[in-house]
Amino acid sequence: MGVNLSKGQKVSLEKSMTLALVGLGWDTNKYDGGYDFDLDAAAFLLGDNGKVTCDEDFVFYNNLEHPSGAVKHTGDNLTGAGEGDDEVLLIDFTKIPANISKIAITVTIHDAQARNQNFGQVSNAFVRVAKRSGPEDMTGEEAIRYDLAEDFSIETAIVVCEIYRRNGEWKFSAVGAGYQGGLAALCRSFGVNV
Repeated sequence: MGVNLSKGQKVSLEKSMTLALVGLGWDTNKYDGGYDFDLDAAAFLLGDNGKVTCDEDFVFYNNLEHPSGAVKHTGDNLTGAGEGDDEVLLIDFTKIPANISKIAITVTIHDAQARNQNFGQVSNAFVRVAKRSGPEDMTGEEAIRYDLAEDFSIETAIVVCEIYRRNGEWKFSAVGAGYQGGLAALCRSFGVNV
């Protein structure tokens, strides 16, 4: 059984965790706006300055793998239907370039403004980090879980968590910070050209 964290808490990852699965899940509240909720997970690989070093450091549904092979997105879930993880990112800590000190894991609502959607209409959102036993392990053993209990009534983007390097160790921080302006706002914040 993994460790359950609250917003703001930090914990070290096991030193033996070289392969991780970051699963993100959510449900949508009763909604009759005529559109599916398409939530998108992404990872921003950041340098010490909190910015990407190049646009390829942004891993999302249109760039499924970092050039180093360190972070892979397993694909876009357009509806979030079903139980468990809705979108998954795979991390190989042995391949993370030395100039990357932090990975920000985010979730945004696709076309939120046009569809009049926000995270206030989403419930049971979570992120979990699982230790994978090998490259074929697509479930992993859950090590950390963070359930987002906050009410993001106007936000269309959330920095869910950060995985960062400190003194040669990888740590997890439960961030839970909401943003308006969707994916474009996050990209600008992290230095991606939009």
